[in-house]
Amino acid sequence: MIKVKFPTVFVQVTKERRVEVDGAGSIGELLDTLFEKYPGLKEKLIKDGELTPFINIFVNGEDIRHLNGVETELKDGDEVAFIPAISGG
Repeated sequence: MIKVKFPTVFVQVTKERRVEVDGAGSIGELLDTLFEKYPGLKEKLIKDGELTPFINIFVNGEDIRHLNGVETELKDGDEVAFIPAISGG
């Protein structure tokens, strides 16, 4: 099982902050599973066919941009967190 944590901004779509997903071998597979379960989630995460830069995805605390992006492998017990990017001025 992969543990997934959603930010508050996603709760209007997911109706929950945390879920567990079985059988996802990569971030890409996890996203496909989540998009099937929560149809409105894709529009929050994908812009012009790419992951939006406004949401960061972490696996066990490590940004997937520093790993293998959507090809990042997942194993049982991993924790995936979607974190809105913080900006300010």
